[in-house]
Amino acid sequence: MQMNVVEILLVEDSAEDAELTIRTLRQHNLANNLLHLKDGEEAVNFLFNSGYDSYPKLILLDLKMPKVDGIEVLKRIKEHDEKRMIPVVVLTSSKEERDIIESYRLSVNAYITKPVDFDKFVNTIKELGMFWLILNQPPKKM
Repeated sequence: MQMNVVEILLVEDSAEDAELTIRTLRQHNLANNLLHLKDGEEAVNFLFNSGYDSYPKLILLDLKMPKVDGIEVLKRIKEHDEKRMIPVVVLTSSKEERDIIESYRLSVNAYITKPVDFDKFVNTIKELGMFWLILNQPPKKM
């Protein structure tokens, strides 16, 4: 998928969660340039091997995925001199304390547990998009 600018990189293996996230962001005009990748391996390849020279404004990262899990993706992003500045928000169903601790140890920008309730999920995604894409002020060179 070739886009001029990827503003949001959504790394999510659940088709249902991805669809709901994308639909919610689009309804609020926050997903014009969104790229959905289905596992951590695709995310690593996109970020490190695609030759793509622009960085997303935000990465929404699930943890429990096949091939390469979200913790490993986060680790690789935060170990890279330039890519570590990309805001990464873990958006996962995991409430496991070890996942939360490890994510923050690796300098995640936020850790959000996916609400099970539909309306709460939609509201969480809307607020997340509003904050990171509208209110947050990133450095000019990212």
